[in-house]
Amino acid sequence: MPNAVLVTGVSRFLGGHLAARLAAHPAVRRVIGVDSCSPAPDLLRRMGRTEFVRADIRSPLIAKLIEGAGVDTVVHAAVDTHSGSGPAEAREANVLGTMQLLAACQQAPQVRKFVLRSTTAVYGSSPRDPAVFTEDMEPRDLPSSGLAKDAVEVEAYVRGFGRRRPEVQLTTLRFTHLVGPRIDTMFTRCFALPFVPTVLGQDPRLQLLHSEDALAVLERAAVEDLPGVYNVAGEGVLMLSQALRRAGRVPMPVPRPAVPPLSGAFSSAKLTDITPEQLRFLNVGRVVDTARLRDQFGFEPRWTSRQAFDDFVRGHDVRPVLDPELVTVAERRLGGLLQRPR
Repeated sequence: MPNAVLVTGVSRFLGGHLAARLAAHPAVRRVIGVDSCSPAPDLLRRMGRTEFVRADIRSPLIAKLIEGAGVDTVVHAAVDTHSGSGPAEAREANVLGTMQLLAACQQAPQVRKFVLRSTTAVYGSSPRDPAVFTEDMEPRDLPSSGLAKDAVEVEAYVRGFGRRRPEVQLTTLRFTHLVGPRIDTMFTRCFALPFVPTVLGQDPRLQLLHSEDALAVLERAAVEDLPGVYNVAGEGVLMLSQALRRAGRVPMPVPRPAVPPLSGAFSSAKLTDITPEQLRFLNVGRVVDTARLRDQFGFEPRWTSRQAFDDFVRGHDVRPVLDPELVTVAERRLGGLLQRPR
């Protein structure tokens, strides 16, 4: 059981609510939350006895903080896997921030556990991908840009740290897209649009994770000894067409060559933060195996992918542009007409 836990990224949903859970845990003596900006007042209240320190993890202050507070467990929840911030800014925060944090842990002999919040985007998005990724598989095409590339580099630095400090337990949690009534990401913002861009002729499989399940997994990794790499996702998949129908959104199919310019047009108009990387995912999709999460980590998500998406739609009060029932009736009628003998 950890004595003192340091959580990064506490001004954001995952980091802040994880700190709140750990602060309420009777066996955790001390919780220190770190971020370069202060959490919202409501989130700060939720964090209870968490000691908030306003600091950038790229600052030398982090090493002094870890050493001085006797931190033995670090949960790096600040890795940005869905921000709409600029690529240079996100890369500096993700990659350089992780390097400095690991350097600080390297100098602190009392650190015995490091938990990384990562993403299944490290597997990339390619038409040549296998049907299901396990944790031991390599991507067919390594992500070449964006937050997915950052995540690949971050994981590599964490593995390097593990080789230098083999006595430290490393837990890497690769989350699929997070949804839920209380979280806002690039993925959820796609469904805020009345017309959602899709790739012509493609209907990718989506695998989702409820934000409450993500918090539960992070908390378990922090308080128990569960080293390893784990895919974390809700049971089952949801086709993009099904998700659009359930949210009452209208698909806007575009040819694949038009994806990059469309992404730029959406960003310039500030309609949403859809990136080329995000549109590639909506072209191909991605599904991961979660057997290791159940069998070795001992966790079964409460929400399936479909249930998590429906809870997001209800919680964000997504008003349908088209009534899903009317779309279903129209499809049945069209199917009946096509099946009539000529």
